[in-house]
Amino acid sequence: MNMPSSPIRKLAPFADAAKRNGVHVYHLNIGQPDIKTPECGLKALREIDRKILEYSPSDGYLSLRTKMVSYYAQYGIYLSPDEIIITTGGSEAVLFAFLTCLGPGDEIIVTDPFYANYMAFAISVGAVVKSVKTSIEDGFRLPSVEEFEKQITPRTKAILICNPNNPTGYLYTRQEMQRLRDLVLKYNLFLFSDEVYREFIYTGMPYISAFHLEGLEENVILIDSVSKRYSECGIRIGCLCTKNKKVHDAVMKFCQARLSPPLIGQIVAEASVDVDKDYLRSVYEEYLDRRNFLIDGLNKIPGVYSPIPMGAFYTVAKLPVDDAEKFCIWCLSEFRYKNSTVMMAPAAGFYTDPGEGRQEVRIAYILNKEDLAKALVCLEKALEAYPGRVFD
Repeated sequence: MNMPSSPIRKLAPFADAAKRNGVHVYHLNIGQPDIKTPECGLKALREIDRKILEYSPSDGYLSLRTKMVSYYAQYGIYLSPDEIIITTGGSEAVLFAFLTCLGPGDEIIVTDPFYANYMAFAISVGAVVKSVKTSIEDGFRLPSVEEFEKQITPRTKAILICNPNNPTGYLYTRQEMQRLRDLVLKYNLFLFSDEVYREFIYTGMPYISAFHLEGLEENVILIDSVSKRYSECGIRIGCLCTKNKKVHDAVMKFCQARLSPPLIGQIVAEASVDVDKDYLRSVYEEYLDRRNFLIDGLNKIPGVYSPIPMGAFYTVAKLPVDDAEKFCIWCLSEFRYKNSTVMMAPAAGFYTDPGEGRQEVRIAYILNKEDLAKALVCLEKALEAYPGRVFD
């Protein structure tokens, strides 16, 4: 009863109704890339020749985990195969981390706004989410140490970050990561680090993984996924990485209870690790181009503001409306421009406090530039026509 609806998917019935009536919907609400999956992954899928589609080991195939070791080493993250657990998407990795490290009533600190499903998983295990506020006005930069310490109590067990960030696209600096490291050590906390967007960093700053932080070897639990990296959301392959043997062994109990991660997905993921670097480079350049195009277009619309995201493929934009969720529903149910409309995710669902983010939306730039241009026109026309528009 307390589980929140996904702000990313909750408006899907309105979009489905519009599409049934022949309306074209520009989906900017969900991080489903339109980039083609690597051919090596598709080839492995087409060439599966097995007589039995069997269970895999509960922690995933050793051959995949061994390939992941080489993948992480490229980023200065040094793991062994037995420190990697393959999961059913990054979502299961988050859930298993929570189940292992948080008991009922324990507290976890996140930065507001945050990926909404973290709240759902925390509620699933009876944990309490406490937030420190970030602001669109300063680009969602990390708050001070003092703001974190205000939220720490004897029940605090962990800090959770997403880097680069979903939904804001913010990238944590080395200095910010060092501040988090000192906090985690001072209060003996876990640091859950969701790093599924590491391929998408649009700045000269280096990528700082939680595993790069000295002295945190026993505290870090890294969450990862192939969904965005290889445009393979549907194969549901992620992983949980930890050097903490007690955590690893406890997570394995949950892995054994759900038997095994997806067989077919692991076959595709293992083949995809070998993707040509030209593929990843072209995907990166495409998202960078889309980001620049979208942010420029958003900030040209009267009353709209979006900071420049430094990573991932999302941005949070502030709109001149009374209520962004009402506006998003209105766009899908009532507004049409050339028989098209636009779908976005109301940002209020990414905040802990009900009053936060009421004028904000999360936008995923996962469409090609031609469609992004049309979506921007739709958005501008919708704002002009919306009866709840707020004027300065």
